[in-house]
Amino acid sequence: QVQVVESGGGLVQPGGSLRLSCAASGNILSIIAMGWYRQAPGKRRELVATITKGGSTNYTDSVKGRFTISRDSAKNTVYLQMNILKSEDTAVYYCNADLILTERDNLYTENYWGQGTQVTVSS
Repeated sequence: QVQVVESGGGLVQPGGSLRLSCAASGNILSIIAMGWYRQAPGKRRELVATITKGGSTNYTDSVKGRFTISRDSAKNTVYLQMNILKSEDTAVYYCNADLILTERDNLYTENYWGQGTQVTVSS
């Protein structure tokens, strides 16, 4: 059974910082890529940042220079360091994981979403 669990959301003032964590667990052989998405009220879910197994990163333009995605491969965990937060960063942040799984000597890929963590930027 695979689980993808986020943590680290909360309320922060504009200009502040938060660090989100996402841990994947279960019968995971390898991680293809992990990333963060967000969905604000009344808006579509959008990509925030992704990181591949090889360490390549990708960011949406609105967070470049403020957010940093990183990973701990040994722990199957990805982090999102968010600095200089703005009110428009307020959203539910979701972790997404592309995984290679193993079961009874079979290998297969699956995509998982976490349950989401709320980030609110407000004074």
